Amino acid sequence: MFWVSGCPHCQREIKYLQRLQQELPATDLQLFEITADGDGRSLFLDVVRVLGITEPSVPLTIIGNHVWMGYAADMSTGQQMRDRIEACLETACPDAVAGLIAPAASETSPLPESVRAPVPEKMQIPLLGDISPRDLSLPVLTIILGALDGFNPCAMWTLVFLIGLLLGMKDTMRMWMLGGAFIIGSAAVYFVFLAAWLNLLLFLGSLLIIRVIIGLVALSGGFYYLREYFLNKDAVCPVTASEKRQRVFQRLKTLAQERNFLLALTGIMLLAFIVNLVELVCSAGIPAVYTQILVMHGLPTWQYYGYLLLYILVFMADDMLVFASAMLTLQMTGLTKNYSRYSHLIGGVLLLIIGALMLLRPDLLTFV
Repeated sequence: MFWVSGCPHCQREIKYLQRLQQELPATDLQLFEITADGDGRSLFLDVVRVLGITEPSVPLTIIGNHVWMGYAADMSTGQQMRDRIEACLETACPDAVAGLIAPAASETSPLPESVRAPVPEKMQIPLLGDISPRDLSLPVLTIILGALDGFNPCAMWTLVFLIGLLLGMKDTMRMWMLGGAFIIGSAAVYFVFLAAWLNLLLFLGSLLIIRVIIGLVALSGGFYYLREYFLNKDAVCPVTASEKRQRVFQRLKTLAQERNFLLALTGIMLLAFIVNLVELVCSAGIPAVYTQILVMHGLPTWQYYGYLLLYILVFMADDMLVFASAMLTLQMTGLTKNYSRYSHLIGGVLLLIIGALMLLRPDLLTFV
């Protein structure tokens, strides 16, 4: 079994396998830590290469020629492993890694084909069918963090000002196109930022120091949000001074009145990129915390980006709601300052809880 220090799934599996070894003394349990132990990491890379695993994650367990990646619970994944061990003790199983752990064995016997063990981590629920608790909890957290991240004033004031300019136009199509361009540009830059964070954390792997740093970022962000709730009663963006805001307003006004539609469209999208880069400062570490939680789950690549898209959709929901409401009613609208303030209160408390769990009980953040 290959594991990483600080990985809650790994710790649960190790405890289970150690208990199982006491029940079945003939079991040969070999553990390899892959971050602090250079030999363990080298062996891990060799095993991944030989078995043809394209997206490796830990814990990685090989029993005979069956392979498990991840560990959900003793009654599910653990029971599968127990069944396989008992079968191999009764009848000798082919060993998928014999040539790597015991090089001499590879000279007399070919490396058998490995088999990926199934992981049926589902519950049967009437009317809904097979449901995975893990798949339910992570989307809920995605929606909560995405919504809290979206409710900050740093980009909203720019959108509200742009809507004010657009409402004075007679060309309805131009109004929708320019406002939509701002929202699309905002979503794109935030998605790129989230994807960059995700790939950085995936590259660094499940290092304990990374989890500790992100946990401290979450705690700092929580205190920052609570400070904003108590001290910033007008819910204004603290990183954009009045003169800078006026310059942005003037550029928006110039672009909105630009006769060349393509030039106006391109300019507003670029301005959306710039404004949302500033907004990242207001996020108080929520993107870093969220992507770290994703990495802790060891998901397939397509699921990582699926969750990022869901996060962005929820993140932009307030902007889309304000814009659509204004365009349909031809009246200025926006989130009240109290709404933004209370989102800071909720976000601050949630970040403090997540930060504490990430440092003290990371297993509670993996929803299995």
